[in-house]
Amino acid sequence: MLAYSYKQHGVFELTEKQKPEILNSEDAIVRVTMSSICTSDLHIKHGSVPKAVLGITVGHEMVGIVEEVGADVKNVKAGDRVTVNVETFCGKCFFCKHGFVNNCTDKNGGWALGCRIDGGQAEYVRVPLANQGLNKIPDTVTDEEALFTGDILATGFWAARISEIKEDDTVLIIGAGPTGICTLLCAMLKIPKKIIVCEKDETRRNFVKKYYPNVIVTEPENCLETVNKESEHGGADVVIEVAGTEETFQLAWQAARPNATVTIVALYDKPMTLPLPEMYGKNLTFKTGGVDGCDCEEILTLIEQGKIDTTPLITHKFPLKDIEKAYEIFEKRQENVIKIAIVNS
Repeated sequence: MLAYSYKQHGVFELTEKQKPEILNSEDAIVRVTMSSICTSDLHIKHGSVPKAVLGITVGHEMVGIVEEVGADVKNVKAGDRVTVNVETFCGKCFFCKHGFVNNCTDKNGGWALGCRIDGGQAEYVRVPLANQGLNKIPDTVTDEEALFTGDILATGFWAARISEIKEDDTVLIIGAGPTGICTLLCAMLKIPKKIIVCEKDETRRNFVKKYYPNVIVTEPENCLETVNKESEHGGADVVIEVAGTEETFQLAWQAARPNATVTIVALYDKPMTLPLPEMYGKNLTFKTGGVDGCDCEEILTLIEQGKIDTTPLITHKFPLKDIEKAYEIFEKRQENVIKIAIVNS
């Protein structure tokens, strides 16, 4: 089968690999019908994910059809259309039982697919712990509508949930890339008083203005002024940082009102420093980490009900054989790209 693999630092390559097989009783083999390229894939390519294993097939955003299941897989069966969760989790350990599935203690727990084991930018993928890692796609939901459920949409949903957004809040989301947009969609479900999106890229600002006209849009250089103007207590009640730069990390705490919540979703390529003497007295609550992606069933229900629609994010489609061209466009942000769907025939 065709698979896009991590060959060496800075190099991905389309190669032929053996079709995966069932290795454990809780495995499932999924024929990938559609996948996508994520910024995290680029982090792997350029060495920002130390745990990534050379030689693995990359890709952790995908949907497909179940081909085969192990003897202990009960939640899905051959022929089911499914989303694949970015995280692998057992559902039994201390962390899973508390909803902290990103820190599952199973050997395959956490971000495994497309990082430590073969992922989904391929024709087939083996999904360990499939009872937790696969969710059936409702019949009325298309592949395009379900594509981001297991990763960036799960991330946005998790970020909005742990931020504890209330209806009288002013929420600032920093970054309007794909994960930022998914975070925006999930924050909108909480019906806060105001949502402000800060984004440096004009194309992405225009995207937000076009599809979400009730959202206030600003640039980084005007962000603090805009937040102070639109908030009642000297800053945003909730700040969600999705951009991942040193400047946006600092902006996140600066734009927050005293006693606000600052949620860090972004993955940084170097250590960030909190200037605690400057922050003293703001009494901020920071929440950070990798997504606990255990809300996929609820997300699919919301998609089915028409309450979440991520299809506008798909600006390009390519067949798997042309995935290198797709990566070039995505990495260089050409042609006003937001997200690219890789379609398997």
